Amino acid sequence: MVSPSVTNATRDDPHVELSRVRMAFGDREVFRSVSCRFRRGRISVVLGGSGSGKSTVLRLIGGLVRPQAGSIRVDGDDILQRSERQMYPIRKKLGMMFQDGALLDSMTVFENLAFPLREHTAGSKAEIAAAVRASLDAVGLSRVDDLLPGQLSGGMVKRVALARAIILLCDEPFSGLDPISVKLIEGLLVRVNRQLHATVIIVSHHIASTMRMADNVILLLPDGTIDGTAEELRRSTDPRVVAFLNEGADVPAPAADARW
Repeated sequence: MVSPSVTNATRDDPHVELSRVRMAFGDREVFRSVSCRFRRGRISVVLGGSGSGKSTVLRLIGGLVRPQAGSIRVDGDDILQRSERQMYPIRKKLGMMFQDGALLDSMTVFENLAFPLREHTAGSKAEIAAAVRASLDAVGLSRVDDLLPGQLSGGMVKRVALARAIILLCDEPFSGLDPISVKLIEGLLVRVNRQLHATVIIVSHHIASTMRMADNVILLLPDGTIDGTAEELRRSTDPRVVAFLNEGADVPAPAADARW
């Protein structure tokens, strides 16, 4: 989730934009030229096969890796023109929801949520405690604040990660969850987006969830990207899109006479 801007930008403006990005790790080229836009205040989901570079897109946005070519803009700033030290204000706008939650094992749930607030805000002890309680209430975990991450279920860990992240990019948020937990995380992400008008960027292989919640879908392919709404992808007759969606057993095949 990228925090809402205080400018007069509209929800259709790109909040995050990659333009002609080439990314390789040594001799292994992840993608040759990727261009995509993540609209302000929308839920965007990045789909693609294994090794297509889905998680790399999030790491590029966060400045955790740097590409060999192209530009990456976050809220109008070209982050490739910034030094590591200059990235700090950009990263304050971003938060990552990792597949495993990435909670600190030695801290209770309450302390995991309070830690970034103590480090990055000037709030009093009472104000931070109130903010933590409100976040836990929002994800339905008000009664687990004194537990350690190891005492939580997989779904609970991801809900704590969602509560902790003031600003959020989601890396496979549905990985390893049962169907009920998947629907719960879906609902929480949609609530965050709708209530806060936040820009939510999700990397996922879960096609059914994508089709239910995404305002925009970006499909990473070996020869570039295809993007559109979930309905547009369902109705697409592009053989690459049809083949990808048909690999997901939980998604109905596009109608034969449909058009993009």
